[in-house]
Amino acid sequence: MLNNSIFKKIIDKKTKANIIYEDKLVTAFEDIKPKAPVHILIIPNTFIASLNDIKESNKDIIAHMLYVSVNIAKQQKISQEGYRIIINCNKNAGQEINYLHIHLLGGKKLNKI
Repeated sequence: MLNNSIFKKIIDKKTKANIIYEDKLVTAFEDIKPKAPVHILIIPNTFIASLNDIKESNKDIIAHMLYVSVNIAKQQKISQEGYRIIINCNKNAGQEINYLHIHLLGGKKLNKI
């Protein structure tokens, strides 16, 4: 499936982003409209539209995305005080970009949801 989203452009280095972490499976970068002092997005380097599009063949990517999120939380020194991981799925849940991504938020006391 062809994808020309901003996330694809970040992976392909066709637009600027403050990349925090990158490996063969995922890229992590600072959100341009942060909702907390630490607000990092973790995306797969292979296009997956949403959680609904996880298949047997790509299910391991979610585990890797979570693993990377935890390591970034430690690197950002928010793991002890606490952080939130959010994955929105589709429009009604607040997914604004049609590309699977994790929001890692922390660095302050977050409101209860």
